[in-house]
Amino acid sequence: EWPLRPGLYTNYILSMQLFGGLEGRIEKLEAENTHLFNVTNILATRLAALEKVMDGQAVTAAVPVADRKPVVKAAPKKVVSDDDDFNFSDDDEEDAAPKESEMQKMKRLAAEKKAADEAKKAAGGHVGPITKSNVVIDCKPWDDETDIVQMEKAVRAITMEGLRWGDSKLVEVGYGIQKLRISTCIIDHLVGLYDLEEHITNLEDFIQSVDIVSHNKI
Repeated sequence: EWPLRPGLYTNYILSMQLFGGLEGRIEKLEAENTHLFNVTNILATRLAALEKVMDGQAVTAAVPVADRKPVVKAAPKKVVSDDDDFNFSDDDEEDAAPKESEMQKMKRLAAEKKAADEAKKAAGGHVGPITKSNVVIDCKPWDDETDIVQMEKAVRAITMEGLRWGDSKLVEVGYGIQKLRISTCIIDHLVGLYDLEEHITNLEDFIQSVDIVSHNKI
């Protein structure tokens, strides 16, 4: 055997160990470099294909997509229950909303007209053309024992400037009760319907309620 001095032998052993360690690291780096190169090529290929798709170009390896019809969702079925009989639609709510009755409308218009008349009187009298209206009024008695003849006489006894009573008739209400339907001709700027209705309602011995059946301009 080749004789080596102890110091040189130790250095030789260390050098061989160092060289062997570096060689292993270099091989490992080369393997990792090869793997990264392959991954980079794959990513570059996919990026190119993606760019072609975004540019509107066809991709050679693209998978054909079958034609699909739009899916139409079925309308949800309404569950009908016994409680639905007590549920009201929006239309029902609108119908259930209180509406202005003919009498209330007449009162409102009369109040507006009265205010306008008072303003005109304050300004020095009626201004504008004189207009007339035909008004049909229902006068309902308290019961079937009310003397309708006397009730009509009391109604016709009401006098106001611009008021003229017309024809009348009896209308069946029910249970043997009849109401008086009487027509009038009024001068609009002189007779307020609210005032006329109040005069008739004041006949408490005969009249239970008063309704305006119709109001037509002449």
